[in-house]
Amino acid sequence: MTPSKLKAAILAAWPESHFFDRATMRFWGDTMANFGCRDAGDAWELYRKRPITDGIAHSHFFDKKTLREVYR
Repeated sequence: MTPSKLKAAILAAWPESHFFDRATMRFWGDTMANFGCRDAGDAWELYRKRPITDGIAHSHFFDKKTLREVYR
């Protein structure tokens, strides 16, 4: 899974999601090029390659079946 494929799948399943909105990403000073994606068991881990605003570098996890964000 690539970050772009994950984004497309999430937006297809949940079109009301604002996670990948251009305005949201601009607010945090982020771009799609800064994301990587890896398998985390029952979820996809969307991680940042480089920290963004205020040193934030944490990952986001999305359930493989529902594509909803899960918190770990």
